[in-house]
Amino acid sequence: MIYFDNAATTFPKPPTVAQEMLRCMREYGGNPGRSGHRLSLAAAEAVFNVREALAEFFGIRKPENIVFAANCTAALNLAIAGVAKRGDHFLISDLEHNSVLRTVAGLCRERGMSFDVFHALAGDDALLNEIESKRKPNTRAVICAHASNICPRILPITRIGALCKKYGLLFIVDAAQSAGIYDISVMRDGISVLCAPGHKGLYGPQGSGFAVFADDFDFSRFAVSAYGGNGKNSAELDMGREPPDSYEAGTLATPAIVGLGEGLRFVKLRRREQIEAYENGLYHHAKSALSKLPRVKIYLPEEKRGSLLLLGFEGTAPSVVAERLSDHGICTRAGLHCAPIAHRTLGTGGDALRISFSVMNTPAEVDAFSYILQTILR
Repeated sequence: MIYFDNAATTFPKPPTVAQEMLRCMREYGGNPGRSGHRLSLAAAEAVFNVREALAEFFGIRKPENIVFAANCTAALNLAIAGVAKRGDHFLISDLEHNSVLRTVAGLCRERGMSFDVFHALAGDDALLNEIESKRKPNTRAVICAHASNICPRILPITRIGALCKKYGLLFIVDAAQSAGIYDISVMRDGISVLCAPGHKGLYGPQGSGFAVFADDFDFSRFAVSAYGGNGKNSAELDMGREPPDSYEAGTLATPAIVGLGEGLRFVKLRRREQIEAYENGLYHHAKSALSKLPRVKIYLPEEKRGSLLLLGFEGTAPSVVAERLSDHGICTRAGLHCAPIAHRTLGTGGDALRISFSVMNTPAEVDAFSYILQTILR
């Protein structure tokens, strides 16, 4: 099998991820923060250790500003709903996943807000100028993906963050396709909230995700969107505004969190910058091989960095190609990729084939894919 669907979830995971999850369920699977017995305290310590590791990795000093969620989408919902107030205005890019687009659109309908879209495929200077020109007196936040989930476009988050700081705007970043691959520092990059999954570039299990809040984030203005028990101040009706407990209602997914911790450890051992270079090498290798094939269209072939490619095919629907590739044991993804606005921006017609790499893939797999694809298209 050749697995080229890593933008959906990385596979395989490092063996230590499953090993630590199993050890958690066998040896220290208490409910963190709910009791004072040994198993509960051990689980709480393990969860805190992962908070500390994530805080260090993403450039903040306060581990309590790591709030765990079920996935990146849940983290984005938490962040966006938490800052949104009636009458606010948002700016998002035209490459957004539905985790941003639907969340913003839904909140705008429910709370009487509005949003505008800026063009992400323009050069970095033009992108920044457009954000500045579309800013309004009631603009509350800029929300955008760091890296697109369907094409090799990486947005200049450091420059966007500086622009947001200049105008007092919040900056919420969707790092679904970049966390663990590209260099991110929340405080350096001027990010207010960074939202990420654990199960993609951090090689953790599905069911893990988190939001990283800046050290200077003002939680007094950040609304709670999920209510229930959190092991603190149980006699009070209000959840409070203290991270992380006020924003983590219910029992945490401790096995998933410690699995994420092992995935992060794997990334640190392999070194993030080496992972980025390796995946970028696979990207260029694939782009070079595929550009020689007739009837293959590569979207944004001029991009210099990437870990995924989006393809179209003359005379054959990408969804049909994906099915035939699957028959040959090759895992890809065709369709809209939960990003209709991005497909409109790229002009795909609503169907394209995505191949996405991880550090587990090899150049030989790229060559095999190219050969089988050529056979299918004949």
